[in-house]
Amino acid sequence: MTAIPSGASPRPLAGRRRIRRAALVGAVCAGLAAALAGCGAEEDPDAGTNGMGKLPAAKVEAKARAAAERAETVRLSGNVVSQGRTYKLDMRLAKNGAKGELTTKAAAFQLLRVGDALYLKADAAFWAGEKNAKAGTPDAAAAAKLGGKYVKVPAADPVYKRFSGFTDKDMLLSSLLGLRGKLTTGEHTDIDGVRAIRLAAAAGSGGTLDVSLEGTPYPLRLHRAGGAGVVRLADWGKSVPLQAPAKDQVVDYGHRISGDG
Repeated sequence: MTAIPSGASPRPLAGRRRIRRAALVGAVCAGLAAALAGCGAEEDPDAGTNGMGKLPAAKVEAKARAAAERAETVRLSGNVVSQGRTYKLDMRLAKNGAKGELTTKAAAFQLLRVGDALYLKADAAFWAGEKNAKAGTPDAAAAAKLGGKYVKVPAADPVYKRFSGFTDKDMLLSSLLGLRGKLTTGEHTDIDGVRAIRLAAAAGSGGTLDVSLEGTPYPLRLHRAGGAGVVRLADWGKSVPLQAPAKDQVVDYGHRISGDG
């Protein structure tokens, strides 16, 4: 048997095992650190989306407008300031008509349009105001008969002209979706559980528009320029059943309702 040289380690194999264990532990720790670092890394906010977040703002707006125009139906709800009046609206709009409610500071009423026929349902006080009537006059008596009924509004009447725009999908969207100023892409948002990208005009003072990052790039929420209201846009493409009211619920006024002009 060969003698162990003086000064040499009596257990060289055990030493090598310790070195291998240390190396293995070091590798595991390094791998774990890398994994933890990967978990903390920022994820791509556009992963799994329709890609709108990676496009220039002007192109996102164009695609959102195009999607809105192609859609057969939409639901608009929120507040709109128009010609100095604030309207709270909840309208379901289709290509051939609409139905829903409008509320102003003075009154609340229902609107229904089927084709070209516009019906307005409100209380007697609303109709008395429209006719500029005073209590006890024939006009006030007529207004009382209109209250609670669907009044078929003559197309030539100012009432028709004032409110039919709220039932016209293309006209209403065209007027609402305008942003004023240079467009920029802003933050990612969440609108009722749907991921969206925000467009801002003139750094927000010209309005903001949240556009869906999921599926079709529909507009989802609009803050109008100058504080002229906030509108939600939902239920894109969902059916809106429209039919004329029962005859016993309709008053066909037959001539001008409004006392204007």
